[in-house]
Amino acid sequence: MKLFLMAWTLLITLAAAQGSGGFADRDPQYKLQAEDKIEVQYRYTPEYNATAALQPDGYVSLPFVGQVKLAGLTLGQASKAIADRASDRLSDPEVEVLLRDYVKPYFVVAGEVEHPGRFELHGQVSLIEALALSGGLKSSSKRTQVVLMRKTDKDTAEVRLLDVRKLMSASDITEDITIRSGDLIVVPRNWISRVEPIVRLSEAPLSAAAALMLGIR
Repeated sequence: MKLFLMAWTLLITLAAAQGSGGFADRDPQYKLQAEDKIEVQYRYTPEYNATAALQPDGYVSLPFVGQVKLAGLTLGQASKAIADRASDRLSDPEVEVLLRDYVKPYFVVAGEVEHPGRFELHGQVSLIEALALSGGLKSSSKRTQVVLMRKTDKDTAEVRLLDVRKLMSASDITEDITIRSGDLIVVPRNWISRVEPIVRLSEAPLSAAAALMLGIR
């Protein structure tokens, strides 16, 4: 009973209805994350140029400006953040941030598949292809209720309940969903009576939400 209550406390509704369209299907600009390697270039003062990696806490340590938090920012936003800090000592600095190396795109499949785990995302991969890469569905899986969780920002993730059996039919194959980096696919064994369309990540990361979801009956 406690697990049930914890699960529904975690899956807090922030939207009135789930809806079938607009499931974070746009291609957002890349946002920096821990372990990304960047190069910072100053147009008029190249002596301050530097290359550094983002630390696990999202900060980067740079000469001249010190510690700056860049995780979650686009390259343009990161350039502005560093320029704002540098403006304390320089007059109207022009800064450009270049991405030199980054955490490789990935997705995670959990639950009733043959080989659950984390997989690198190469090119365009559909939901059906992602499940195939994980070894396919077990006979114990509830294939009519596969859950796809997708982060929309640092605080929330969208949740969608999908009928994979229907997606695999010839008439609905064009409705297959393209996987994005960071997506979490959960294949339950038991029936899920309801899934809220939004998960608040401040309560727990996606992995904890998935673990609770797999325990729901």
